Amino acid sequence: MTVEELDANERRAFLVWRRNLARLEENDKLVLTPFEKNIDIWRQLWRVLERSDLLVMVVDARDPLFYRCPDLEAYAKEIDEHKRTMLLVNKADLLPLNIRKRWADYFKAHDILFVFWSAKAATATLEGKKLSGYSEEESDSLDLDTKIYGRDELLMRLQAEAESIVAQRRASTSEEDHDVSSSDSVSSVVKHVVVGFVGYPNVGKSSTINALVGEKRTGVTHTPGKTKHFQTLIISEELTLCDCPGLVFPSFSSSRHEMVACGVLPIDRMTKHREAIQVVADRVPRNILEQIYKITLLKPKPYESQSRPPTAAELLRAYCASRGHVSHAGLPDETRAARQILKDYIDGKIPHFELPPGVTDVEKELEIIARSEGPTTSSAVNESDADDLDEEDEDAVDPAEPDMRDVLDDLESFDLANGGSKTAAKKKEASHKHHKKPQRKNDRSWRVGNDGGDGTAVVRVFQKPAVNLSAVGASGRV
Repeated sequence: MTVEELDANERRAFLVWRRNLARLEENDKLVLTPFEKNIDIWRQLWRVLERSDLLVMVVDARDPLFYRCPDLEAYAKEIDEHKRTMLLVNKADLLPLNIRKRWADYFKAHDILFVFWSAKAATATLEGKKLSGYSEEESDSLDLDTKIYGRDELLMRLQAEAESIVAQRRASTSEEDHDVSSSDSVSSVVKHVVVGFVGYPNVGKSSTINALVGEKRTGVTHTPGKTKHFQTLIISEELTLCDCPGLVFPSFSSSRHEMVACGVLPIDRMTKHREAIQVVADRVPRNILEQIYKITLLKPKPYESQSRPPTAAELLRAYCASRGHVSHAGLPDETRAARQILKDYIDGKIPHFELPPGVTDVEKELEIIARSEGPTTSSAVNESDADDLDEEDEDAVDPAEPDMRDVLDDLESFDLANGGSKTAAKKKEASHKHHKKPQRKNDRSWRVGNDGGDGTAVVRVFQKPAVNLSAVGASGRV
């Protein structure tokens, strides 16, 4: 096939695929998330899949199923039945050990090849630094399923998996040619393997490549979409790594706001910040947000569910009040606060994670993490003591008798249907007075004088000290 024929076939197939997605979205009333529509980026993915023996899909450890693409795994099998896909669970240092065990059991139950890894910890080890909350010795003492692999261990594992795939491929071809050979001779033929890295933007592919190479060879930034072209990096004579640009795959299950909160879409380009912040407020418990940012969120009203998550407006206004973020109009700068909260959420400053399907004690696990870290400043201690005192006062009140202050606040917060309340009338009068056009003051500083002839006004005489005109004239003559 010539280059022109390949280009025409790829464009035709890509156009048909786009039309099918549009037809599904229109006919079945499905909401399709934003995805990559540039065919040149997809060609980078196709070239990496064709070259690679082992396909490594980099996912975020806090929500692996969100970043996993089963359709890509199926497409890799269509190219080569012996090609396998490995889940590289990056940022595993942000997960507790018991959570890693649950994900390991889930992956093994569904026959998914996986490895726990932390590019940040591996980079810190290369630079001679120690990452807070991560110990390499403790990771080495764990079993192979839950341990966080180091740089050398991951390279050996990738090379071993790729060599086994190449050996199986050559064994199957030799059987078809009726040239049956032993496993030793087949493995001795394997001299060079290629491992390709794919996945969503901003999951740590380039950071992983830099950590495995041992130096900065690819650009790394917090903004997704830094890598524009796939890169081939030779680790040794037997192993070559291929870094693919991050692609946003189409999905019907997630929303645009979830993709912004997870870092897949750029934060600085979001237009609706409250929806993305609501995703954070729904996933992180209220007490953890208060402990991390040293803020006090509004408590639910008596008629609301006491366990409801805080709204995006409550979180943003409390954050702006504590940090002093004010816009030019004097209102809370919610856009600036939303960007900072989302960056903290993505970087791991706000502890959060998802558990395998069927488990619902996320809040309990997050509370364990927050208690283990604990407040470090005196202000946090004072706030926690104040919350305890408030809880004791609330417990002392008889639940059968409602608090009159809450009742009055609720009555003032609603507009009565008959409109005959005195408070509404007072507010209406106050607003009328506030918007009343100010009266112009009478200027009594001048009077009208005349020459005593016809009585018409000839000049305005201001009440100022009189000027001696004769003296002025005399000085002028001199």
